[in-house]
Amino acid sequence: MIAGIELLNLTLLRFPVCFKLHMTSITTLKVVLPDHRSYPIFIGAGVLDQPELLRPFFAGRQFCIVTNTTVAALYEKKIYELLVSNSPGAQISVVRLPDGERYKTLETLNEIFDVLLQDRHNRKTTLLALGGGVVGDMAGFAAATYQRGVDFLQIPTTLLAQVDSSVGGKTGVNHRLGKNMIGAFYQPQAVLIDTDVLKTLPEREFAAGLAEVIKYGLIADADFFSWLEANIDALNNRDPQALVYAIRRSCEIKADVVGQDELEGGIRAILNLGHTYGHAIETEMGYGTWLHGEAVAAGMIMACELSVDLGWLDPDILTRSKDLLLRSRLPISPPPGMSAEAFMKHMSVDKKVMDGSIRLVLLQGCGKAVVTSNFDQQALVSQLRKL
Repeated sequence: MIAGIELLNLTLLRFPVCFKLHMTSITTLKVVLPDHRSYPIFIGAGVLDQPELLRPFFAGRQFCIVTNTTVAALYEKKIYELLVSNSPGAQISVVRLPDGERYKTLETLNEIFDVLLQDRHNRKTTLLALGGGVVGDMAGFAAATYQRGVDFLQIPTTLLAQVDSSVGGKTGVNHRLGKNMIGAFYQPQAVLIDTDVLKTLPEREFAAGLAEVIKYGLIADADFFSWLEANIDALNNRDPQALVYAIRRSCEIKADVVGQDELEGGIRAILNLGHTYGHAIETEMGYGTWLHGEAVAAGMIMACELSVDLGWLDPDILTRSKDLLLRSRLPISPPPGMSAEAFMKHMSVDKKVMDGSIRLVLLQGCGKAVVTSNFDQQALVSQLRKL
């Protein structure tokens, strides 16, 4: 077992650069945590058509589906029926949040609490986060704080949520002065990743999810990065086999890192490659103007550029990263006109700032990320002044 992750039903950790694979079964990973808080990640086509997967995770007969107005029209009925088939006579509430990053606020969070309290949900209720990263973060934060903690399940419906935000237990909301500055670490009981739901995902949101997939290759697995270069066309075409592998490998890496450092006291921060720059872009432009993955894509290139400037990274990796992101239909530079002063203002209040110094995730090679403030901070200022 790799530290932090058990691999169940896996035949291979990596495939050759080009592959042909026939998958008929669901892949199960397990995020390994202490104190009986480990949980499975189910990955595959048709996961939501197998209600038996959910049954072991019901503490009682009360459920609250938290979704948004867009996803509700597509999948709410399926989840509702799944709950009824698993627990006849169950009490099921539904919260339909407005769709969009700009609604990831404390005010919107209260809509979840209003329903839970009005419908008298008790400590054995289970929340089901049905949606993308915004829904997952908010439902998870509600679960962490309602009656001081109730169970919840992640059912991510975007690629970004499937490979990133649904795994690892980060929950929270945004503040006008900073992204994700109010929240809690709170793990789900399980994560159900049905690749079939990606068929209805808009192109822009799908591309935004690819940014996080590419991130995993850059921070932890050079072979996976090479695989992505060879198979990006298949991913863009939403080839089922390519998708399952890309999601699986991404979740393996994240689960391994989270298992080693659940509360981000050390190695887990490598998962934030590009995020300090990216969060600055999102905050400055207004939440939702740039999708999270778009901002992270530009931020990753900025982190690579600084790594090259410091002499830590081969310029060829920067070139390859730009090419792969462009082929994924993602930006490789920040918004035109965003000033150095705007970047520094937002980066200085980022969660990764330590003792007044900006900490960044930088690269010393493809698959070799470091979290550090021990670099020439003037090099960062110079980089930003070139914008």
